[in-house]
Amino acid sequence: MRHPDDHPQPPSTSPGPPASPASGAFAPGAQTRDDRLLSALLTTAFVVLLAGALLRYVLKHGDSDRLPWIVGLSVVLAVVQVAGQARPGSRRAGRVRLAVVVACWVVVVLLAPSFAWCAVPLIHTALRLLPTRSAVALVTALATLVVLAELRLADGFDPNHLLLPPVVAALATGVFVYLTREATRRQHLIDDLVRTRRELAATERREGTLAERQRLSREIHDSLAQGLSSQNMLLQAADRQWDTDPQAARTHLRTAASIAAHGLTEARRLVHDLAPADLAEGAGLAQALATLAARESRDGLTVRFHAEGPDTHLPDQVASALLRTAQGALANIREHSGARTAALTLTCLDDTVALDVADDGRGFPAPKPGGTRDPLGDPDPLRGHGLPAIRARLRQLGGTLAIESTPGEGAVLTATIPLTPATPPAP
Repeated sequence: MRHPDDHPQPPSTSPGPPASPASGAFAPGAQTRDDRLLSALLTTAFVVLLAGALLRYVLKHGDSDRLPWIVGLSVVLAVVQVAGQARPGSRRAGRVRLAVVVACWVVVVLLAPSFAWCAVPLIHTALRLLPTRSAVALVTALATLVVLAELRLADGFDPNHLLLPPVVAALATGVFVYLTREATRRQHLIDDLVRTRRELAATERREGTLAERQRLSREIHDSLAQGLSSQNMLLQAADRQWDTDPQAARTHLRTAASIAAHGLTEARRLVHDLAPADLAEGAGLAQALATLAARESRDGLTVRFHAEGPDTHLPDQVASALLRTAQGALANIREHSGARTAALTLTCLDDTVALDVADDGRGFPAPKPGGTRDPLGDPDPLRGHGLPAIRARLRQLGGTLAIESTPGEGAVLTATIPLTPATPPAP
């Protein structure tokens, strides 16, 4: 038997997209601000449609014996829906509230078919809370009940009563599923990009750690290790001359103590900022090289220093690299070449700075391009670090290293660093 309720005008509806990729049945997650806004919109729409349907029923059927039931169920529906918006709770609690609302709504629609269009917000809520198949099944059931309610209200057959509810439900479901799956794909892409960025950052950190270890090894070799090597040679000489020439032995001991003091200063400087001690307190490269030449002029080796060109203030990295180069070269000259004299020549041009280290020692065959043998290093692989360390340090600044030597005629080492920005060559 058809209820005497007149046919109500269906409200204008639109399916609307999901609040955010993080919400919904297809991409569960914590609620965002957009999720809360969408929930508030759905709750408001449901309460407004519910109030409109109830007001219409009271105006048209205020003397019906069904009125108390309809009013009571409407209040229950409004309270449950508003309470769910005020305290969202977990996904499971939301599904329980949805079940209560749908059950009460079904009873109300069976009593008064004009409440049928309250199903539109319920369709969106179901799509957001339930898995895909469960949501589609519930939406189909809701749309079917709306069709039956519309047919009960119609005075005659109207195709819109049969087609409009399923079309609205299908559009809402299709658009929601499409947008949510697109959001899921975008989220997967973002996750891949974040993971790739983290892997790249980890790789860069590993490479930076390795580069820092190599740099520290060069710094230690050119300062502490060379000083300890010189001390060892002086102490051995003092031990040999202790009985025959005590004065010379004491001279060697004093020199070794001086080197030890300088090594201690170097160690403290390395710990502080890894800058050479001779460059501390604003000393320029020329002054530092002159100090180095004076300190290394001992035990039969005379080291001279000469500067050419204007007194240019060099970048700290350039000055440090050239000073370390001079320290390493002189240490190898003293230990391996048998030279009596050595010369340090610093040449500063507008766009280039060069350091020449020459000696009159026994020399060596010039290394072949691409060769791995270090002519300035120690034959012991556990000790030798000379030429590769010098070359690597210069390469980091875009510089080059050239060596000229002939057996019996000494050697000349030339380190050149550009002062204009340059791209360092690939290692």
